[in-house]
Amino acid sequence: MTPERYNKIKQVLQNRQMDLTVIMDNIHKPHNFNAIVRTCDAVGIQDVQYIPVTKGYRQLNYYAKGSQKWVKAHKHNTFPAVAGKFKDKGYQLLAAHFSDEAVDYRQINYTIPTAIVMGTELKGINDETASIVDKHITIPMHGMIASLNVSVACAVILFEAQQQRLAANMYGKRTMLDERYDKLLFEWSYPRIARMYREKNQPYPVLDEEGYFQQ
Repeated sequence: MTPERYNKIKQVLQNRQMDLTVIMDNIHKPHNFNAIVRTCDAVGIQDVQYIPVTKGYRQLNYYAKGSQKWVKAHKHNTFPAVAGKFKDKGYQLLAAHFSDEAVDYRQINYTIPTAIVMGTELKGINDETASIVDKHITIPMHGMIASLNVSVACAVILFEAQQQRLAANMYGKRTMLDERYDKLLFEWSYPRIARMYREKNQPYPVLDEEGYFQQ
């Protein structure tokens, strides 16, 4: 562990936007799932949510190689269940969806707690999901194609959220709770040693400011 690597990990954890998430509702293509998780890491999202496909497609192994070492994917059984969880926390739920009520994605305030809902590749979100979320958002298109690939659309929306949050100075001010911060800091810094401690069911050693084990 070099000092540069340790400082990079600390900086990433300090930038994590703990009140911003993506809910993937029945996304069934691995490359789309993986691309969304990768973008979430890029804009500082620590936790993503997903409802797995239960019929019509082969069960997807929801594991984004590489990116999911840094982003935690949480599985939920139904959209109403996860939606209720985040509404109870005060999040606004925004679904990428064409409707008469839909607004330009750039008109949204993303500096408040936000969950962005992305639907299945072919049909988008279903009627039940559309009725539960707070707002529908769209990305204006000026070509022959009516919509973007789901992972690309998610990236466009997330980088707008990042831009707004950067302008509001929301990066660099750690909002992750101490217990989780310390846990991830150790696991990302010393993954093999962390695995050994977990296997022994022992607490991780405390690290000093330079990333060394405290005596």
